[in-house]
Amino acid sequence: MLVALLAVQTLAGGAPPVGGTGHGVPVQQPAAAPEAALHRPFDQLLDLYVRDGYVYYGALRSDRAKLDRYLASLAGAEGVDAWPRERQIALWLNAYNALVLQAVVTGYPIRGHAAAYPADSVRQIPGAFERTVHRVAGRSLTLDAIEKTVLASFKDPRVFFALGRGAVGSGRLRSEAFMPGRLEGQLKDVAAEVVTRPALFRIDQMARQVTVSAIFGWREADFIAAYGANADPRFANRSPIERAIVAFALPNLLPAETQFVNQNNFQVSYGTFDWRLNDLAVRR
Repeated sequence: MLVALLAVQTLAGGAPPVGGTGHGVPVQQPAAAPEAALHRPFDQLLDLYVRDGYVYYGALRSDRAKLDRYLASLAGAEGVDAWPRERQIALWLNAYNALVLQAVVTGYPIRGHAAAYPADSVRQIPGAFERTVHRVAGRSLTLDAIEKTVLASFKDPRVFFALGRGAVGSGRLRSEAFMPGRLEGQLKDVAAEVVTRPALFRIDQMARQVTVSAIFGWREADFIAAYGANADPRFANRSPIERAIVAFALPNLLPAETQFVNQNNFQVSYGTFDWRLNDLAVRR
């Protein structure tokens, strides 16, 4: 009888409503996990204002109240040290990236005069990374402290390429927030993308040269600790950081690139970090 009744309802255009039981009683949708709810406002901002790592800073500036509210919610987060590892990493990555965005929109458009950096660089904001203190999860920290102390403590150097830094030369700022339930997949994507971005990793087979991001040098000890022992024995003649770079990059190279690297006949050098602002309005 029930099958027949459902068939009659369907033929009469009376199919059970989506999200319902088929008997006129709506089904309550499961609530989002607390950690996902925490980062959803930032996820929405990134989806709206970030394209391929570049930011609509002018538009974000007009909508900065949402960014400020999100950061205020992170400032008051409690018991973070007891959270699962993935949840902690997601919070600190999102906090760092949100704080950089806040710093930029506060001073946007940036027009600095420090000769060492481009005029529009986030580095033209005095003390943005090393002096300005922020409140996150009940702690008072600079951006440098978040990177070098908090994130480094997780011993996963992929996180250093997940930091937007407000610069063209950084890892690509994603159009989504980092989420605990998807963090491993997101960090795998971050690592895989490094070798596809010339600002981070570039192979010149004719010159037998591999040029890598200065980030590898800045965080040398972290990369060596995580990847140095994973390199193939054929690279035993290489320096510890070169072995770590090879072990990090090799799984994601194209076949022709893999063959070239495995010949172990190339020089490694660090590229100059590109501190130009990742501003979509003037994308290069």
